[in-house]
Amino acid sequence: MNRDKIIIYDFGSQYTQLIGRRLREMRFYSEILPFREAKKLLSQAKEQAFVRGIILSGGPASVHDVGAPAIPHEIFQLDIPILGICYGLQLMVHLLGGKVETSDNREYGPSEFHIKKNSPLFQDIPQTSTVWMSHADKVIRIPPEFVTLGTTPSSPYAAIGHTRKPLFGLQFHPEVNHTQYGKDILRQFARDICQMKPNWTMKNFAKQKIEEIRQITGNEKVLLGVSGGVDSTVTAKLLHEAIGNRLSCVYIDTGLMRHNETQVIHERFRKILKIPLHVVHAGHVFLAALQGVVDPEQKRKIIGRLFLEEFRKKSLELGHHEFLAQGTLYPDVIESVSVRGPSDTIKSHHNRVREVMELVEAGKVIEPLKELFKDEVRRLGFALKIPREALMRHPFPGPGLAIRIIGEVTRERVLLLQKADAILLEELKRAKYYDRVWQAFAVFLPIHSVGVMGDRRTYDNVVALRIVKSKDGMTANFAQLPFSFLGKVANRIVNEVKGVNRVVYDITSKPPATIEWE
Repeated sequence: MNRDKIIIYDFGSQYTQLIGRRLREMRFYSEILPFREAKKLLSQAKEQAFVRGIILSGGPASVHDVGAPAIPHEIFQLDIPILGICYGLQLMVHLLGGKVETSDNREYGPSEFHIKKNSPLFQDIPQTSTVWMSHADKVIRIPPEFVTLGTTPSSPYAAIGHTRKPLFGLQFHPEVNHTQYGKDILRQFARDICQMKPNWTMKNFAKQKIEEIRQITGNEKVLLGVSGGVDSTVTAKLLHEAIGNRLSCVYIDTGLMRHNETQVIHERFRKILKIPLHVVHAGHVFLAALQGVVDPEQKRKIIGRLFLEEFRKKSLELGHHEFLAQGTLYPDVIESVSVRGPSDTIKSHHNRVREVMELVEAGKVIEPLKELFKDEVRRLGFALKIPREALMRHPFPGPGLAIRIIGEVTRERVLLLQKADAILLEELKRAKYYDRVWQAFAVFLPIHSVGVMGDRRTYDNVVALRIVKSKDGMTANFAQLPFSFLGKVANRIVNEVKGVNRVVYDITSKPPATIEWE
């Protein structure tokens, strides 16, 4: 396999993984590393030979902060093209003799970019275009031997370049979709400046990860908690390809799964994937603990704690495992805690609490998918020859139906929601909409409304339908499906699910709403 690569040093930007994603989309191989590892490159002459380019990501810090993330200035003396983005630009300027000033006014949003000087970075890009800004500090003087390549109304140094060396800096973010020609800029940096060949594929990624897993685990055993979803299924298959029967997969039935889900998942692992699956039936434990609880965050904490307890019990029963594996994806990482750089935390994530790390005696965790988005994981699954039915399954939350039942979780409400949800998914598949939307599910609302069924007045529950379209789950739009389809689903739910007399459709996008209700 070709070992040429672009290294992305992460300074904690929420967008860092998007840089890697854009390069992968164009089939350029890249590796994301913590900024602290940059100094290692200086002493690794053999490694330098394979590094065709370096990208310095953005980040929330200021170069003037005490202990601000930085790299050795000697990195810029290497004969390797470097592109600094946002904080990466400011750090480059700061280290090479320019000046960065802290601003009281953060610039966030679209801006008009004007190219002022020809550069291979902007080959065939229009003279004026829209770019996306997200920064507080600003460059007020560029380093010696640098020139201005482009400006925006508020940034006189929106793009800079060295007069002799392949060193470039951008104040804006080319990796986000809001930057009009951002992908073209990254392509030109990788292809024309770094001389990279577009030969990266998901098959390459699978081979690389399998090799990495073998090197990391040696002859030790690995424990993996699976949900049956796309992420954990692909993780299980990848690990099984790498270490075979040294992998132990554990599935906890919380009683909060979809209709017949446990049976379907067990059969898929056993018969199709040929991976042994240890099933723990613990629905009664979870439902008892959730009695009377209405706060969504409290539900998550209870479910997370009980999951860990049941998982811990099963792991002790199965014997010692040196490693714990998780099917964590990039959106999970970015919404919880950065594993590479000093990214700001957005929210807690019950699968990533500290106790998980303590489940395995050695405290070692393997997350082979943590740099991927959901659609990329699906492509990886196809490369691993996982059946389409398993890969195209819609995302399902870790806490299960508990966060799709607004208010208290009871057995009766779970059964009601399972039936309503099953009808929605069945009709989506029948109408061939299932694979055309990102996620679809029913939500139980703890309100009653008046209805009439036959000659009898009813006062029953309300179910909401949530169907969205998305590419990676970071943003989403509600699916504009035909009213005739929605009417058919609503009619079936009201007629077939006892206790429901009204169905509503959620037409809110993300943002401002989240995809899930809780």
